[in-house]
Amino acid sequence: MNLRPDMTYFQQCFHELVNTPSPVGYYREFNPVLEKYARSFGHSLTFDRRGTPYIALDGEDNSKTVMIGAHSDTVGFIVRRVDPDGRIRVRNLGGINFASVEGETVTVHTRDGRSYTGLFACQSHSVHVFDDAKTLERNENTMMILLDERVSSKEQVYALGIRNGDPISVEPRDEVTANGYLKSRFIDNKAAVAACFTMLKYLADTGCKPKYRTLLAFPYTEEIGFGGTYVPVEVSEYVAIDIGLIGPDQEGDEYKVSICAKDNAAPYDYDLTSRLIGCAEKADCDYAVDIFYRYGTDGNAAVRAGNDLRAAAFGMAVYCSHGRERTHMTGLENTVKLLLAYVMGL
Repeated sequence: MNLRPDMTYFQQCFHELVNTPSPVGYYREFNPVLEKYARSFGHSLTFDRRGTPYIALDGEDNSKTVMIGAHSDTVGFIVRRVDPDGRIRVRNLGGINFASVEGETVTVHTRDGRSYTGLFACQSHSVHVFDDAKTLERNENTMMILLDERVSSKEQVYALGIRNGDPISVEPRDEVTANGYLKSRFIDNKAAVAACFTMLKYLADTGCKPKYRTLLAFPYTEEIGFGGTYVPVEVSEYVAIDIGLIGPDQEGDEYKVSICAKDNAAPYDYDLTSRLIGCAEKADCDYAVDIFYRYGTDGNAAVRAGNDLRAAAFGMAVYCSHGRERTHMTGLENTVKLLLAYVMGL
């Protein structure tokens, strides 16, 4: 079937989504953006008690409910403490690659709605000053934030409204090259969220409906392992849209959609994964089936939490996961096409 999702719309949507901060557990700024996109297609958001947003779509057959999970949270940091000299120390949120963030602009989000940028730096920050500037391991104990404010004490930082526990986002620096390479932080997983809205645009433009009642879920705690642990009881299938990985063990690349047969915890459901492979073939997707090490999705988190459902996962393969990632618009289009094929029951 010749599916033609609007990938210009995808790029525009992704740019806004990825530049709206949502490090693990921080939804204050991202929820209004989700609400805006949902309204543009005549839908509204609902929330469970954990704050996970949902969009519900009527299907041709509402006797069965399936869920598409595209987590909204990204890796980031949280304020650990403020040192006497005004430097901010952090804790990691979700396995960020410290080596990829050194020298990047970060933003501290206070609980009273203010935000402050800073430089994410190593304490041995200069080769002209420190003997171990090149060799010191970059981790939670050696990295710090230099606020872009004239502060030199803990008291001055506190006067800005910054406190322990404030979330910290990282500048995404997204760009699409003329020949279609998308380079950005947080392709994991803002690209999956953009894929969901591109899918909704296709349905709106063509008048097509999902085969079954479909819930779109956008949890904020996937990067710490439990975004999918609660699933509404009526859901019988959970398909997670998340990044694929590129490496020596993988067949996938930036131009394909990667179907995950197993993550670090367990294989995904055999029949549901086989159905996704069939959907990929019917939709003429370039795809690969792979297993991923040091990786998990909300799909298997839902199964491990005891929900009575089948789970599967697929998504766009990226280089440099949890750093500044790269993929290609061809792989992203194949991901949207597979999402449409699954939702429409091809």
